[in-house]
Amino acid sequence: MKTGLIGSRIRALREERKLSQESVAEMFGFRDRQTVSAIETGARRVTAEELLIAIERLDAPLEYFTDPFLLAGEGRFSWRQNGVDATRLEACERSAGSWIAAFRALAQQVGYETPLMRRALGLTRRSRYEDAMSAGERFVTEFELGEAPATRLADVMERELGILVLMVDTERGVSGAACRLPELDAVLIARREVAGRRHFDLAHELFHLLTWDAMPPRHSEEAMETGGDRAEQLANNFASAVLMPAATLARFGNWSELARVELIERLNSAAKELHVTASALKWRLVALGELKLAKARSLPDAALRKNGKDTGQVAPPTQFSRPFMEVLGLAIDRGCISVRRVVGLLDLSIEDLVVLFAAHNVRCSIDL
Repeated sequence: MKTGLIGSRIRALREERKLSQESVAEMFGFRDRQTVSAIETGARRVTAEELLIAIERLDAPLEYFTDPFLLAGEGRFSWRQNGVDATRLEACERSAGSWIAAFRALAQQVGYETPLMRRALGLTRRSRYEDAMSAGERFVTEFELGEAPATRLADVMERELGILVLMVDTERGVSGAACRLPELDAVLIARREVAGRRHFDLAHELFHLLTWDAMPPRHSEEAMETGGDRAEQLANNFASAVLMPAATLARFGNWSELARVELIERLNSAAKELHVTASALKWRLVALGELKLAKARSLPDAALRKNGKDTGQVAPPTQFSRPFMEVLGLAIDRGCISVRRVVGLLDLSIEDLVVLFAAHNVRCSIDL
C-alpha cells in the first residue's frame, strides 16, 4: 500500500472534520493515538483491512486515499477573483489541485528536476512599499528580463525558479492563483484575460510565492491593481516594478509635463509596448513620483481601457505550459500514465490532446 499517501489523506480528513487522534484510534480499534500518529507520518503501514475501515468510517472513496493526482490537506491556495462564491472557488481548487498533483507525481517518475531550494525576497508586512519596488527592480536585473519584462517573466519563473506556471480556463471572475506545496510552487493564470492583466497577475502571484513564509496570503483576495491589505499592496508594488522598471519608463521622457491628451496617448502606447495595462502604468508613475495623484485621477478610465482602443479578438496563450506538457509527454511515452487518464485529467479529447502537444512543440507518441 502507498503508506505515506494513505496516512497523509487520513490526517487531512481528520483535521478537516476536527477529529482528535484519540477519536480516530477508537474508530480503528487501536489501543492509543500513537498508532494513528505513526500512520499519519508514514512510519507505520496501513493494512488492507484498515484501509477498508477508513473508507467506511471516514466516509470517503478508495480513490481519495490512493490517487496521487489529488491534493488533500497539502496544497495551500491564494486566489485572485472578483465576485466568485465559495462553491465555484472550491470547484476551481479541485481542478487546479489535480493538475498540480499530477505534475508533481509524474515529474518525479520521469526524472524532471525541480529546484532543491526556494528563493525568498526577505520582505515582511512591515516592509515599505519602496522596499517592494526595489525588490522588483532587482529581480528584473538579476534575471535579465530586458526592456519588456512581461514577455520573459513566465519563462524565467519556470526555468530559473522551478515554478509551475499554468495558463488555464477558469470560472468567470477568477483571474489567477498561487499554490504552495511542500516541494513545489505553482501559479495559475486565466488565459482569456487581456494580456496586461495576465502579466500583472503573474507578477503579483510571484510575489506571494517569494514571501509566502513571511506573510502567507489570504485564501481569496479581490483582483485589483491598487488597494487591499498590506500584503496585497506590497505585491502590487512589486509586480508594477517588475513589469515597468524605472529605467525603462525613463525612455519615454518626462511624464509630468504632458498635457492631458498627450499623456493619455503616451500611456496607451507605452503600455502596449510593455505588454501591461495603461491603468497599471498610470499608478506605477504615481508611485515613482512621475505623475501627480490628482492628475492621474482626472484621467477617464474609458480612455485607458484596452490601452486606448479595441484591439479586437486576440488569441489567448495555449493551455497549460510547455514544462507541464513535457512531463505529461514523457510520462505517456514511458508508460507512467495512460492517454485515457491524461485526457480525463485535462478534460480533452484525444485529438485535442495531440493538438495541444503540437502547440507546445512537445513530441509524444499517441496512436489515434
